[in-house]
Amino acid sequence: METKTNIERQVENTVKKSVQKGVKIFFFVLLGIGIAFLLGYVVMYLWNWLMPYLFGIPTVGYWQAVGILLLSKIIFGFGGGGGSHNKSKKSGKKEFFKNRCKTMRRDFSEWEHYDAFWKEEGEQSYRSYVKRKKEGQDEDRKQN
Repeated sequence: METKTNIERQVENTVKKSVQKGVKIFFFVLLGIGIAFLLGYVVMYLWNWLMPYLFGIPTVGYWQAVGILLLSKIIFGFGGGGGSHNKSKKSGKKEFFKNRCKTMRRDFSEWEHYDAFWKEEGEQSYRSYVKRKKEGQDEDRKQN
């Protein structure tokens, strides 16, 4: 008898939680739709208030304002990339790539001497290298 009442309570609690979730989802969907309509009216009002006087552009209706808002969101982004939602994942990725690329990483502090090397030895070394290559090609042609 006790197990039957426990199971009934569990089922009742599960149903209550499911109904509460459904009501919350429905409420947030309605809230989102309401905010979307409000944003359309705000864009329409601001456009019709500023644009005709500043630039001589004609006024727009509600659906045109919603289209302008949607187009601006597509072009400029939806704004979800700025926050740091999960810092541990980001730091884990940084550590992963830091450790993974250690073998490929070179010390670029030596490059500050590159210009001086090229002026002193580089150009002359390059000319002698090209000369050796040309001589090797000439020898290959003679052998063939």
